[in-house]
Order: sequence, then structure tokens, then C-alpha cells
Amino acid sequence: MPPQVLQVANGPWFWMAAVLVVSVVLLQALLFIRHSLAAARRIGFPRSRCLQAFRAGAVSAVGPSIAVFIIMVGMMAVLGAPVTWVKLSVIGAAPTSLAAAQFGAEACGTELGSPDYGLTALACSWWAMNISCAGWLLFVALFAGRLERIRTRLGGGDPRWLTVLSTSAMLGAFAFLNARNLSAGRGAATAAAAGGLSMIALLRLSERLAGLKKEYTLGLAMLLGMAAAMLVRGGG
Repeated sequence: MPPQVLQVANGPWFWMAAVLVVSVVLLQALLFIRHSLAAARRIGFPRSRCLQAFRAGAVSAVGPSIAVFIIMVGMMAVLGAPVTWVKLSVIGAAPTSLAAAQFGAEACGTELGSPDYGLTALACSWWAMNISCAGWLLFVALFAGRLERIRTRLGGGDPRWLTVLSTSAMLGAFAFLNARNLSAGRGAATAAAAGGLSMIALLRLSERLAGLKKEYTLGLAMLLGMAAAMLVRGGG
């Protein structure tokens, strides 16, 4: 890979643009926290429960963040740090971004990191990465405000049926995302199985141990699943 490609990709103008975009993301997160705490006060929801939910979210984010960080290091070596930082801060779908970057390189007749990966290929990779996630952002902008009305209409106003509908949709979505892991090789299947079994065991254990809070079990189960996959791959 020509060194001038990374010099351009890590240029000061791109860093300035990256800082601006990531700052918007951080501002949005702070606004969400502020509005959620204000809504909790209006409905009389305990502040302690809000902090408990924040802790659960922070712990649960550790496992996925490790996987994203590993891919981020590889992306920075071929695509530059600014665009990688932006992509994984706004969308966070590291495998999708990496695949889109490879598609962009292939459109120019080369591959990521190859000696003939020039500025034109870099531009194609960046365009492919941004176009691949544009549909998600457009869908949220156009239809996010209508999804709750659709859910309420499908549920017919029955809160019990709405609970069943929402839970079933979540189970189906996570099952679809996890199904490919079961057939993607021994490492991925081990991570999925070990993570699921660890989640069940940790939930049972949290009912007996006061120090093990239920909101921590998801993050711990993710870490145990990744550790099991590493042991399987390390063992051959």
C-alpha cells in the first residue's frame, strides 16, 4: 500500500471533520441522558433505577466494544484513523463497514492494503462505506416516529399482546443475527453456545448472590463467550 495514501487519509482536514461528527454523537448521548432523567422525574421514576439502567448499558457494551476495537485497528491501517473513527462512532457496524470498504476496492480492481491500492481505490472504499449505511439513517429519519403507532395498531391496544409482540420481535431479530454464528465455524459456534449458557447460569447465580447484579450478566456472558471461542481456536 503506497504510504501517501495513508498520509492523505490521516490528513488534518479529515481529522477536523471526524472531531465534528463524533462531537455531535457525544452531544446526542448527553441529550438523551438529560431528557430521560427529566422524563423520569415527571413520572416519579426513581433516579436510582435510572442509574442502575445506565450501569447495565455500560457493562453490556464492553463485549461488543472489544470486537469493534479489534476491527477498528485493522481498518485504521488501511483506511485511515479519521474515517474509521467516524464510521464506528456513528453506526458501529464494523464488519459491514469493512466489507463495504473491500467492495469499493474491488470495484477499482484491487484489494484493501495491496500495493496498487491508491487514492482512487481509497475514495471508492469511503464512498461504499457511507452509501452502505445511508439506508439505515434514512429509515430512522423517515419512519422512526411512526413505528410506535404501527406497533400500537398491530397490538390492538392490548398491553399484554403488545408485550408479547415486542418480545417476539426482539427474539426473532437476535435469533436471526445469531443464526449465522452457529454455522460460521467452530469458533463462532462456540462463542454463541458458551455465551448463551453463561447467560442462563449467571442469571441463576444472580438470584443467589447479592453482589452479582442482573444488569451485569449480559456483559459478562459476552466476555465468557469470546474467551471460550479463543480457547477453542487456540487449541487447534
